[in-house]
Amino acid sequence: MAKVAVLGAGFVGLSAAYWLMRDGHQVSVYEPVGAAGGASFGNAGTFANYACIPVNNPSVFRDLPRYLLSARSPLRLRWRYLPMLAPWLARFLWHSTAARSEASTRALAQLLARAQGGYDALIAQAGLAGFIRPQECLYLYSSEAAYAGALAGLDLRRTLGVPVQTLQASEIAALEPALEPIFVRGALFGGSWHLSDPAGFLQTLQRYLQAQGLQWHAHAATTLRPGPQAVRVVCADHESAYDYVALCAGVHSKALAAQCGDPLPLGAERGYHWMFAGGQNLISRPVGWAERGFYMTPMAQGIRVAGTVELAGLAPQKHTGLLDLLQFSARRALPGLGTPQAPWLGFRPTLPDGLPVLGRSRLSERVIYAFGHQHIGLTLGGLSGALVADHVAGRAPPVDVAAFAPGRFRS
Repeated sequence: MAKVAVLGAGFVGLSAAYWLMRDGHQVSVYEPVGAAGGASFGNAGTFANYACIPVNNPSVFRDLPRYLLSARSPLRLRWRYLPMLAPWLARFLWHSTAARSEASTRALAQLLARAQGGYDALIAQAGLAGFIRPQECLYLYSSEAAYAGALAGLDLRRTLGVPVQTLQASEIAALEPALEPIFVRGALFGGSWHLSDPAGFLQTLQRYLQAQGLQWHAHAATTLRPGPQAVRVVCADHESAYDYVALCAGVHSKALAAQCGDPLPLGAERGYHWMFAGGQNLISRPVGWAERGFYMTPMAQGIRVAGTVELAGLAPQKHTGLLDLLQFSARRALPGLGTPQAPWLGFRPTLPDGLPVLGRSRLSERVIYAFGHQHIGLTLGGLSGALVADHVAGRAPPVDVAAFAPGRFRS
C-alpha cells in the first residue's frame, strides 16, 4: 500500500482518488474549495464520447479571421493579452495542420472509446446512477453551408467508431419540438449521456470517498519537491511526504509541473455559462448549436447554457459580450427560455495540440500527471483516474498513452 496525494478535486482528481483507493492505497486530496470548485463545476455536463476532433484542426486557418472579428463569434481574444498568448498561439497553429490534427484526433479517439469503462464501477459503487441522464447529444446546424463544412468531421468520427446519425429538419422537430425551426440539419451521437448536476455528482463522490477513508486537505499545494524515495507536498501551513503525487489540478498544474522538470505550454480557455431556471422540460437532451459554439443541457436546476472560448488568461473579469451572446443565441434556439441566473466563468486547461498530459514527470517517476483535458475533462475523468492508478501500481495501461506523454513538448 502506498501513500498518495492527489492535487485537485475535479472529475479527474476524484476519479484518481477512487481508483487509487480501490487498489488499496492511502489517499489524500488537496483542494482548497472542495469538489467541483473549478471548471468541473460549470461545464455543459456532457459525456462527449464523440469529441475526438480537437479545436486545433485545419479549419482554424479558414475560420480564425472570421471568429476574431465577428460580433457573433464564440471565440474571443483580448488583444492586450496577445504578447503573452503569442507563443501558445504559434504552437496551436503549428498543431492545426492536417497531419498533426489527425494524429491528435486518432489519439483522442482511442481514449474516448474506453472512457465509459472509467466510470462504470465508480458510478455503481458510489451510488451515482441517479445523476446519469442517458439521452444522446444532438448537434445542430442552422445552414446547409455549416453542415457541409462539418461533414468531413462527422465522417472521420464514423471511421473512428463513433456512432453518428444525421437528421433532417423534420426529424429534429420531432425529437425536440420546443426548438425554433431554424435548424436545417443535425447529428445525434450514440452512446453519449449527460449529468443532471455535475457539481452534485462530484460532491456525492467526495462524501463517498471520505466515508471510505479518504483524507481531505482544504489547501492548495504551492510546491512539489520530488526526491528518490518520496515527494514532499508543501502548502501554506504544512508540509507532508508521499510515496506518489498525482497532479490533477487543471489550469493550476502548470507551475507545479515546472517544479518537477516539465515546463509545459499549458494555457487557459475561459468558458461561460448561464442557468435558465425552470426550463428543463423544454428539451430532453444536450443540444449544441455548432456555429455558435455552445450547449443547452437540461439539468436539475434548469437549462444550463454553456460554451464559448475566450483567450485572456486567468483574470476574473467576465466578458459581458460573450455572456450576452450566449443568452441571445440560446433564446434564438429555444424561445421558451425564461430569465437567466448565475453567470459563471471557468478556466479550461488546454494544450496547443488538443491532448491532455498523462504520464510521469521528468524528474521523478513518483509524480504522475493527469491534466489539460480541455473540453472533455468530464468525459475522460474516469479513465484518466484509472490510468493514474495504473502508473502507481506499475500496471501496463489498457491503451497506448505515448501521444499524451509530457515529454512531447521538449525541444
